[in-house]
Amino acid sequence: MQLVTENEDVLVSVRNGVGILTLNRPKAINSLNDAMVAGISEALHAWADDDSIHTVLLTGAGERGLCAGGDVVALYHSAKADDGAAQRFWWDEYLLNAYIGGYPKPYVALMDGIVMGGGVGVASHGSVRIATDTTKMAMPEVGIGFIPDVGGTYLLSRAPGALGLHAALTGAPFSGADAIAMGFADHYVPHDKLADFAETVVNDGVDNALAIYAIEPPTSPLLEQRGWIDECYAGDTVADIIAALRGHDEQSAHAAADLIATRSPIALSVTLEAVRRAAELATLEDVLRQEYRTSCASVKSHDFVEGIRAQLVDKDRNPQWSPASVAAVTPADIEAYFVPTDPDLTF
Repeated sequence: MQLVTENEDVLVSVRNGVGILTLNRPKAINSLNDAMVAGISEALHAWADDDSIHTVLLTGAGERGLCAGGDVVALYHSAKADDGAAQRFWWDEYLLNAYIGGYPKPYVALMDGIVMGGGVGVASHGSVRIATDTTKMAMPEVGIGFIPDVGGTYLLSRAPGALGLHAALTGAPFSGADAIAMGFADHYVPHDKLADFAETVVNDGVDNALAIYAIEPPTSPLLEQRGWIDECYAGDTVADIIAALRGHDEQSAHAAADLIATRSPIALSVTLEAVRRAAELATLEDVLRQEYRTSCASVKSHDFVEGIRAQLVDKDRNPQWSPASVAAVTPADIEAYFVPTDPDLTF
């Protein structure tokens, strides 16, 4: 094994022409920090022009998942200090997401276990995305007063019907089968075959590994519920959507309404608008530029700091949102999240 570089947070190695990236913060479910984003980006740029590297393989250390997202507690401290560190992290992270989206070589992401937020960003823009029976994927940002980012609104806006809006506004996890149905993943490999799959990628190539280990995914639970989801999420506003969910005779619709009601009202309102606008934007880069704007607005908001405090710092699970209800959110409140940043994200 030729080791290119190694630090405690991301391991970078090469075997048989396969560049292997291992996210290596298992105690934090491999949550991304600045060093990891920089390390992944440096390796990918080096490998892109290296004829001895034909494939990239992304995996995560530990048993819990590929990546639980970004290091939001660090972002919380940056927001409180107003030191610009959060904005710099997102800038670098979104450039990496775009680079992965256009990577010139097969980029194989093993999306096993928990894959949320920033984990989606480093996996779901790759060209060969592997889900398993343990995959637990989510864009849960509205629960901390934040807006789905890392190109998440690009994927959510292109999912069948209103499935993406359902995932965005509830923040609820979805399965590997759902991930494939929604366009977040391509292939299904059983969890207990994943190590063999990865070894075959290294020894015999991606196509052979897929031919041997990829199987037909189970039915997607979300796809089976598209009827009520498409119907209920057609409303103009979050309030309309919640009312439709509460008024539906499907119990799952009531559960979705209850979950949405716990989320940040401003984050919900901006997320609804962001996903709908993302549907009209042509490229991943265009969407990431919009997401950089919503993220930079979020970091200065009350709900971002309060949401992380309640969920991850004090852990009282009792955020005091402001505005306190979706009815109190104005069109001007929403529009403020889409104002161009200075500088705007460029690629």
